Amino acid sequence: MSFTKIENRRLGEEYFELQHSSGLKIIVYPKKGFNSIYASIATKFGSVYSRFTCGGKEICVPDGTAHYLEHKLFESEDGDAFSKYAKTGASANAYTSFDQTCYLFSCTDRFSESLGILIDLIQSPYFTEETVAKEQGIISQEIKMYEDSPDWRVMMNLFQSMYHNHPINIDIAGTVETIAKITPEILYECYNSYYNLHNMVMTVVGGVTPEEVLKVADEKLRPSEKTDAQVIFPDEPYKVVRNYTEQQLPVAVPMFEIGFKEVCNTEFASTRELICTSILMNAFAGESSSLYRLLTDEKLINSTFGHEYLEGPGYRAVLLSGESRDPALAAEMINDAVKALHKNGISKEDFERARRVVYGRTVAGLDNNRSIAAELINGEFTGRSIFESAEALADVTVEDVNAQLEKELDADNSCLSVIKAID
Repeated sequence: MSFTKIENRRLGEEYFELQHSSGLKIIVYPKKGFNSIYASIATKFGSVYSRFTCGGKEICVPDGTAHYLEHKLFESEDGDAFSKYAKTGASANAYTSFDQTCYLFSCTDRFSESLGILIDLIQSPYFTEETVAKEQGIISQEIKMYEDSPDWRVMMNLFQSMYHNHPINIDIAGTVETIAKITPEILYECYNSYYNLHNMVMTVVGGVTPEEVLKVADEKLRPSEKTDAQVIFPDEPYKVVRNYTEQQLPVAVPMFEIGFKEVCNTEFASTRELICTSILMNAFAGESSSLYRLLTDEKLINSTFGHEYLEGPGYRAVLLSGESRDPALAAEMINDAVKALHKNGISKEDFERARRVVYGRTVAGLDNNRSIAAELINGEFTGRSIFESAEALADVTVEDVNAQLEKELDADNSCLSVIKAID
């Protein structure tokens, strides 16, 4: 087996990829002059994968199962993975999102040992009635913590007001009631369906060579047979559930998040579409935009104001969020600006300014190990390349961005989520 080199002369960057005989896709992105190494293994299995088919049968699991499984994989018959990492000096962690679960570590030395621990971790499930039950208390506390988190609640309240049926409207960790239904059998069923090396990707970024990574992979990886797991999503209407939702929590300044729901599509956006959206949103709501200046002058936003594009299997939306003394008025002004934007389009001047900002952020991201790893994983799961963005930025036009605008920012299909201070 040998790695294939992927390079981009425009950026002066390169990485190496290999489809290992075990079934695992391995991507190594060497960074000269970097002492630290960031390694991760991710599976295309997140909280929205609660209903799926595998091996000819349909499977429904309790809400929060993917997150629960993430917690339990750190335990094995021969000890806890965190204890093993402590001996190598690596800093380890994991996370579960709506559409993936990722296990990671960073280190400056003893890399091979730490990578071996990571590979063993995802290949050695160990679930018993006793260990699964013990975890319920820990995760229940985590769930209660998120229930009191304004940052989390403003987002989840928004999703619950935007989506009728899609499981993105369900908290990633589930509820105290749903996790009580999780059993070792359920965890093994999910593990066997989605923790298959053919459904996973390993990325290693930093001061490392492909040969160092391959040596450990050859020693540790065990071949696996590809499964036929397929996620099932319910039909999702285009229209939002409601246009406004509000909750009271202990906050110093009210928080808000506006979501502009788009056509629900299980296919991912192309790199060019994402670049057009990035330019569009930077031109419309970036720090140099007229909207940002207007809201700032009216003292309706502060430095927390920002925007992002939410995308995953079966959901797409443009989000704007921040703190405001008057969220309703800020939202009204944003929606007025959206209507004006659809009428007038993005100007050539705003387009060029925004394109420079997006290009600068794209290049800057290639100097951050964590950012590179995330982009490599997302690219593998969505069919996009980390270098495609730079190429798309080179020839995208203002006409392309205005064409993308026609598919986004529907002011009549938006929702405002607000967190107000407790009276």
